[in-house]
Amino acid sequence: MLHVAIKKRRDRTARNIILILCLLSLGFSLAACDFSLVRNDLEAIKARGELVVITRNNATCFYEGPHGPSGFEYQLAKAFAEDLGVSLRPMIIEDEADMVAALLSGEADIIAAGFPFGADTAQFLALSPGYLEVTQQLVGHRGGPDIKAMADLKDITVWTSGSSSRLELLRKLKKTHPDLTWQTLSDYTNEELLQMVWSRSLPLTVVESNVFRMNQRYLPELVAYLDMGKPQWLAWATDPRNHRLLSAMNNWFSKKKTKEKIKGLTDHYYGHLEDFDYVDLARYRRRIKNRLPKYQAWFEEAATRNGLDWQLVAALSYQESHWNPHAKSYTGVRGIMMLTLETAKTLGLKSRLEAKTSIFAGTRYLARLKQMVGEDVPEPDRTFMALAAYNIGFGHLQDARILAKRLKKQSGTWHGIRSVLPLLQQKKYYRSLSHGYARGTETVQYVDRIRTYHTVLNAALVPEVYIGYGG
Repeated sequence: MLHVAIKKRRDRTARNIILILCLLSLGFSLAACDFSLVRNDLEAIKARGELVVITRNNATCFYEGPHGPSGFEYQLAKAFAEDLGVSLRPMIIEDEADMVAALLSGEADIIAAGFPFGADTAQFLALSPGYLEVTQQLVGHRGGPDIKAMADLKDITVWTSGSSSRLELLRKLKKTHPDLTWQTLSDYTNEELLQMVWSRSLPLTVVESNVFRMNQRYLPELVAYLDMGKPQWLAWATDPRNHRLLSAMNNWFSKKKTKEKIKGLTDHYYGHLEDFDYVDLARYRRRIKNRLPKYQAWFEEAATRNGLDWQLVAALSYQESHWNPHAKSYTGVRGIMMLTLETAKTLGLKSRLEAKTSIFAGTRYLARLKQMVGEDVPEPDRTFMALAAYNIGFGHLQDARILAKRLKKQSGTWHGIRSVLPLLQQKKYYRSLSHGYARGTETVQYVDRIRTYHTVLNAALVPEVYIGYGG
């Protein structure tokens, strides 16, 4: 059972005093002796059986998903903990200064919070190798201030959180752009600032590119005007006295399997965000309000009967028909779930144009595909593969899994299957497979869009809660 320590924000002054004392103590200690001789930090972690990692509760770091704890930082830290042979205990702290204070006072082992550290802060920390490149971006509301260059920020205040790297960047930019002004809202997270820009409470904010990409799905009216400064690398941090932990961390990041893990997580959490369509998502959000209510009860009942997430089924239906019960494609699939005539017959569906029975039949079909994928495939990969089979057919999905094995890719993960599906369009691959040619690239896009629709629907129905199939 995972226990998550939720550390509430403490009095800012008190925490900063603790931080200063910790830093002073650290400086004196490092000057006095070699801690590698007296401090076996890694053995202490293994003895207690858990790695305590400071992170944040948001879409890019850590959240409770439908299949348990999720988030890029959480899953990466979990993989490291497993490599050490211990369990992972996330400690949620939102403020950067509080994080550093907790780390240096010995309350946690690592900070993995999904943001770069400023140079002034980093000098008191020991950092891992960089694992994800991000850029600070100036974000506003579509139709807001016309910002094309730094000079256009004259007389416009930029609002930001208390991130050390971001404040250092703004101070540096002000040297060449003296008209640049900003206000710091230290008690607000990046996501809250984006919400405030979206609601037009604030004109502009600055956030990391990965945070913007993730949240643009929920808030499609947001737009990134400018990249601010050079790209930066996200890195974990530990206490400089943790020599053995730092060495283990550095060794782990250098391994081939870790690089593959990072690539897979990057694809899982960010790969489906590339094809952003503002018009489509704005229309989708409107239809959540004016179309979905007519069919929601049927989606809920059908999903409950088949052990599925009704919001995922609704997202699939939107991708298929835009919730139009009379939809018809050039290939002959019809109805709100866009079933073929043959599939409808196997499901006992008499009329594909009757919305309720079509929803129940399509949901039953998705559940069947999920069962066919097999319980040996973990979630959410099993669900993603079932979605792919709904689009491309189960035979082609099986071909993709066979091809993945041939190419020494992971046939039991969506990341592995996603990487080979486009190859089903190439003769040198499909000619040796049982079901031949298939438009695998379209299937990748299909699953990506459903994931996006599902995430946006989650956010629309449960504001400020980060749940979904990988973002």
